[in-house]
Amino acid sequence: MRGKRVRKSRRQIVNRIIEVTGIGLVALDLVVFFLVYRPLGARLEATARRHEELRKAIRNQQMRVDLLKQYEAAMPAAGEALENFMGTRAPSRREAYSTAAHLLHKVAETAGVKVSTLAYHAIDKELNDPLERLSLEINVQGPYAGLLKFSHGLETANEFILIRDCTIAPGDNGALSLRLGADLYVTP
Repeated sequence: MRGKRVRKSRRQIVNRIIEVTGIGLVALDLVVFFLVYRPLGARLEATARRHEELRKAIRNQQMRVDLLKQYEAAMPAAGEALENFMGTRAPSRREAYSTAAHLLHKVAETAGVKVSTLAYHAIDKELNDPLERLSLEINVQGPYAGLLKFSHGLETANEFILIRDCTIAPGDNGALSLRLGADLYVTP
């Protein structure tokens, strides 16, 4: 009996040692998990988020650089187009008055209306403006369709002219009167 007891007690001791070792390993795993793995995982996630944010920032900056390269490539063509515009659409200051008078009378003749008054006012050039403005006050009389054709003719003219106000009122002999305020842009 004693032999069975000894074996049993040895077995119990061995079982207890294995149980204690197992519990110790589980406790060690929990300590490692909470003190090492979890903080490292949080750092890893933060680093991954930061890395993704930096990648997005780099992508956005690269898109901006590509867009700026496109603008840079287009600059010579834009400069040529601007010079062409200034040469063909904006008359010189010397020719501004005759150009305006010729344009208005040509458009009025095409539209079938009569220019009753035409007044010019030179507007002072603002600092760093490449163009000067010549203000025009125009009174035209004629039928409604002719007045519309006249204003459309001014808007689509080759010269750089901007209509800033427009008033239609009854005129003489059943005709209508159109009062236009416009600016003709000229080179200094």
